[in-house]
Amino acid sequence: MRLDPFYLIVDSADWIERLVPLGVKLVQLRMKEAIATELRGHIRRAKASCAAHGCKLIVNDHWQLAIEEGCDFVHLGQEDLATADLATIRAAGMRLGLSTHDDKELETAIAAAPDYVALGPVWLTILKKMPWAPQGLDRLRDWKARIGTLPLVAIGGLTVDRIDSVFHHGADSAAVVTDITLHADPEARTREWIDRTAKWR
Repeated sequence: MRLDPFYLIVDSADWIERLVPLGVKLVQLRMKEAIATELRGHIRRAKASCAAHGCKLIVNDHWQLAIEEGCDFVHLGQEDLATADLATIRAAGMRLGLSTHDDKELETAIAAAPDYVALGPVWLTILKKMPWAPQGLDRLRDWKARIGTLPLVAIGGLTVDRIDSVFHHGADSAAVVTDITLHADPEARTREWIDRTAKWR
C-alpha cells in the first residue's frame, strides 16, 4: 500500500470540508472526546466530502463507528489497540494504521500486521502532552529499516520547513496538525504543503 506523502489530521468535519477541496488526498478525523452521535455526524460529513474529492479518510480510534458508517481505514493508538477487536476490523475489510513511540510499541504494532506504522513525536509537539522525548530523524531511519516496505508516517512537530528532512530519513508520509490548523491562513498553508510534498508522490 502507498500513502500520500501529505497526511492531514484534523478534529472536525468542518476542517475536512474546508481543506480537502484544495487537493488533500489523505486525511484523518481525530475527535478524541466526541460523543457517539456527534462523531457519527462528523464521520458522515467527512466521508461525503472525501468521496467527492478523491481523498482517503482515516478515522482515529473509533473503529466500531467507522465500521458502522462504512469507512475503510482506522488509526489506533497503543491503548486503543489493546482493547480493539482486530478480527472484526479485518473482517470488515478495514485498513489499519498504528501509532508507535518506542521499541516495545513497534513490536506490538508489527505483530498486529498494520497497513502502516506512525512514529512520533519526531520533534517537540504542542498538540498534546507526551511522556516521550522527541524521537529525532535518526529514529525515523531506524524504524524504516526495521519495518521494510511497510509505510512509515512521521508525526509530531512537522512544519513546511521540515518536510524534506523526514522523507530523506525514511518516512513515506508526513502527518501535520497544528502547522496548518493554527496557521493564520490554513488554506494557504495547506496549498504550500501540497506543493512541497508533490515531488515525493
